[in-house]
Amino acid sequence: MELTRRKLVGSAALLALGAGTAVGRTEPKMSNIPFAATTPISVSRVGLKARDAEALANFYRDVVGLQELGRDGETITLGAGTRALLDIEADKAAQPDDPRSAGLFHTAFLLPTRADLGRWIKHAIDKRIPVDGASDHLVSEALYLTDPEGNGIEIYSDRPHERWKWSGSHVDMATEQLDIASIVADAGEVAWQGAPENSIVGHVHLRVGDAATAAEWWSKEFGFDTVAKYGSSAVFLSSGGYHHHIGANSWQSPRAGKRDQSRTGLAWVEMRSADAKADTSREDPWGTVIRTVPGLPG
Repeated sequence: MELTRRKLVGSAALLALGAGTAVGRTEPKMSNIPFAATTPISVSRVGLKARDAEALANFYRDVVGLQELGRDGETITLGAGTRALLDIEADKAAQPDDPRSAGLFHTAFLLPTRADLGRWIKHAIDKRIPVDGASDHLVSEALYLTDPEGNGIEIYSDRPHERWKWSGSHVDMATEQLDIASIVADAGEVAWQGAPENSIVGHVHLRVGDAATAAEWWSKEFGFDTVAKYGSSAVFLSSGGYHHHIGANSWQSPRAGKRDQSRTGLAWVEMRSADAKADTSREDPWGTVIRTVPGLPG
């Protein structure tokens, strides 16, 4: 089943599910780091170029629950706990992103537990946050939204990786109806307090001109395995048996050429590698900057 077909859940449906939901004050306990970050290579953080960096940073604080960790000139760094997850670089002269070009499909923020996802859903209900879609992907449960400058966002939690089903080297994924009420029930009466410590960027999904070319590049440059394909237009790649650290699709961008660096949207993706000896930077076939930093899993 194509992952483009998300099961849509409007704000009214979320509000209906939230009727009578209690808001508690108990602090959640510390959660373990998600499996996605324990592999030899994982996503470290994402850089966005924005026309209005302050407004975009406010969105990621208020809606996603990230905290501001620092500023360096025109760049605002946000994260969870002490972990930097997102850099927003100001460029008031930038032109808006072109969704038909290569670039960012979405940044996927992985919460440590299903209960955390339930707390975020209650937060979305309470704040009337518009949600574009919601899906059960078998390996994970996810909701989708869009930031004020058109960048896609996924908020999700993984099911235990020991329960994922594999067919040889490919993991079973699908797009099914999300049981929002069950997820909210798992949250109990604990209120959303922002993205909990050990939240990470679980994966990044890219718009590319050709999925097969993307798979070849990530295999050559990072040793990533192809763990799922959807026809010839989408591929999912990972390190260490994760369901995907990188997604790449040409649904909106078939035959896209080099990116226009003067536009807003994705500035770079940073990968953490246990084998890296020093910081490096390279470009994929569409000119998307992929950085690598050394670091142990976790």
